[in-house]
Amino acid sequence: MRVVLPGGTGQVGTVLDRALTAAGHEVRVLTRRPRRERDIGWDGATLGRWAEAVDGCDVVVNLAGRSVSCRYTPENLRDMMDSRVDSARVIGEAIAAAARPPRVWLQMSTATIYAHRFDAPNDEATGVIGGSETGVPDYWAYSVEIARNWERAQAEARTPATRKVALRAAMVMSPDRGGVFDILQWLVRLGLGGPVAGGAQYVSWIHDADFVRAVEFLIARDDIEGPVNLASPGPLPQREFMRTLRVARGVPVGLPATRRMAELGALTLRSDTELLFKSRRVVPGRLCEAGFEFVHPGWEGAAADLVRRSRTARADRAAER
Repeated sequence: MRVVLPGGTGQVGTVLDRALTAAGHEVRVLTRRPRRERDIGWDGATLGRWAEAVDGCDVVVNLAGRSVSCRYTPENLRDMMDSRVDSARVIGEAIAAAARPPRVWLQMSTATIYAHRFDAPNDEATGVIGGSETGVPDYWAYSVEIARNWERAQAEARTPATRKVALRAAMVMSPDRGGVFDILQWLVRLGLGGPVAGGAQYVSWIHDADFVRAVEFLIARDDIEGPVNLASPGPLPQREFMRTLRVARGVPVGLPATRRMAELGALTLRSDTELLFKSRRVVPGRLCEAGFEFVHPGWEGAAADLVRRSRTARADRAAER
């Protein structure tokens, strides 16, 4: 299978590239900074010679977009919007112009499209799209608008020969350095892995192995198109999420953080508090209905596996020095 991964050099792209390559597929990565022989340069906004890789491939999985791990300044929010919408739009143009278009286009989206809520989980059929909640910062609505426009750019692309799926992904947990799980482990090791602002807000997540398997499942299932939630069936409150991670790491105590403390911490880490405070209670309705089975449906087993793999990787790196 020939796979094109726009934006395939980030954490999620690295996970998917590694797994698909190991499975024997031919993977080409579109990136602004090509370094390997199979990397192809592009700017993420205009057609170029990179489109030749799309013509004749089997699958496009577009992961391109500015990282959300930053301060949500007006400039950064605009960059998030433009990088996502422009890349989806131009991928659609490349597919539309292809003599042999791919049979499926998986477009990264985000579980952030759903409303901040505690009362019920959000699946694709009954979930509440965010943007009109009360009692939350106004700019949270812009994050939802980014997701809406991101998905709209794919939906409006004129690609009748190509099936389109929008991946409303929760946080992908992998032991790779610099990823979200690595950062959470670091906080736990520092003794800071306690509840944030009370810890009632829900955390949705997916183990990296299940993320890869879900992508492969959606590639194979010709009957599935449109939005699909890529999240484990077991979202849980942040205080329970971090307690479980502390147990997996063997750290007995995690200091709680007030809202103000979390705001200062996010400022220090050059991140944003929406990532901490928004309650993302998302479940994989369509995947489960289609018969997908999770290897790691619960956080306890997933966290134990990720900690084990992280320690193994750290030991391997130390042995190479």
